[in-house]
Amino acid sequence: MALLTDAGTHPVVTSRRGGRLSPTSRYVVGRVVSAFGTLLFVVLFNFFLFRVMPGDPVGLYTRGRNVDQEQLRALRAALDRPKLEQLWAYLRNPFSQGVDSVKYNQPVWEVIGPHVVPTLLLVGIATVFATVFGVWIGIRSGWNRGGRFDTIATNTTLVLYSMPEFWFGMIMLIVFAVGLGPIPGVFPTGGLSTPGVDTSSPAGWLDVAWHLALPVTTLAVVYLAEYSLIMRASIIEETAQDYLQTARAKGLMDKMVRKNHAVPNATLPTMTLVFLNLGFVVGGAITIEYVYSIPGLGSLTVDALQGPDVPLLQALFLLFSAAVIFANLVADLLYGYLDPRVRT
Repeated sequence: MALLTDAGTHPVVTSRRGGRLSPTSRYVVGRVVSAFGTLLFVVLFNFFLFRVMPGDPVGLYTRGRNVDQEQLRALRAALDRPKLEQLWAYLRNPFSQGVDSVKYNQPVWEVIGPHVVPTLLLVGIATVFATVFGVWIGIRSGWNRGGRFDTIATNTTLVLYSMPEFWFGMIMLIVFAVGLGPIPGVFPTGGLSTPGVDTSSPAGWLDVAWHLALPVTTLAVVYLAEYSLIMRASIIEETAQDYLQTARAKGLMDKMVRKNHAVPNATLPTMTLVFLNLGFVVGGAITIEYVYSIPGLGSLTVDALQGPDVPLLQALFLLFSAAVIFANLVADLLYGYLDPRVRT
C-alpha cells in the first residue's frame, strides 16, 4: 500500500490489486457484520429490558409454585449477582436451556420448540401463495395499466389490503367454518389437526392441510394484496425507462421485453418486501393464530403475556428479533445478487 498525492494536496491511498476485496465480497462482508452487530445490540437490549421492569422478579417467578425457603434463597442469590457477571453468563449462551418458564415449569426453549413448526407451516405456505399470485397480478396490472384487469385487480387488492387480518379471519371463520345462510360450514373451526389423528401419516398430512386451509388463505390474501400493489407500481415505473424503448427498437416482442427486461428489475422491491415481511410474520402472525386457535409462536406469545411469563417472553423476544435480522440479511444479500448496482 502506498500514499500518493494528486494534482492538489489531497492524499490518495492505493494498494496492490491482489490485496483488495472484490465489490461483491465487500458488500457481503459488510452486510454480515452489520447483521451481527444488530444481533449483539438486540441481545444486550433483551438482557437489560427484562431486568428494569418493576416488581419483584423472584415473587413473579415463583408465583403459584410451591418453593421452599432454600430454593428461594438460592434464587435470590442468583439474581443478586453483579450485573456484569449475569451479562457474561447470558452472552456466552443466550439460548441456554437453564431458564424455566413460569407457566409451563419447563426450560423455555423446550416450550418454544413444539410451537415453531405450526408457525412455519402457516407462514411458509401463505408466503409462497401470496408471492406467486401477488407478483403475477402486479405484473399483469402494471403492464396493461388502465385496462379492465388492472381496474378490477387494483380495486380488489386495495380493499383486501385495507382489511385488518383478525377481522378478515373472523369473517372467513364465520362463513366457511361455522356456516352462514346457504353456505355450509365445511372447514374446521380451529386447531392444527383433529384430536387423535396421527399427523405423521399421509392421512394426518391431509388433515393438517384441511385445518390450515382457512388461516393460510386469510394470511395469503392480505399479503397478496400488498405484494400486488408494490409490484404494479414497480412495473409502471419501469415502463417509463429508456432501456425498454431500446429493447423494442431492437425488434423484441412485447412479451419478451416484459419478461427479460422489465420484470427482473421491477421484482427487486417486491422480493425485498417479501423477505422483510417473512421475518416479521415469523413472530407468529399473532392475530391469525389466535383467531384460528393454531398452537404456534403467536398463540404462545399471547399466553406468555397473560402471566406475564417473563423468562418465556425474553426468549420469544430474542427469537423474533433474530428472525427479523436474519430475514433482513437474506434480503440484503439477495438484493445485491439481483442488482449489481447495489454492490458496486
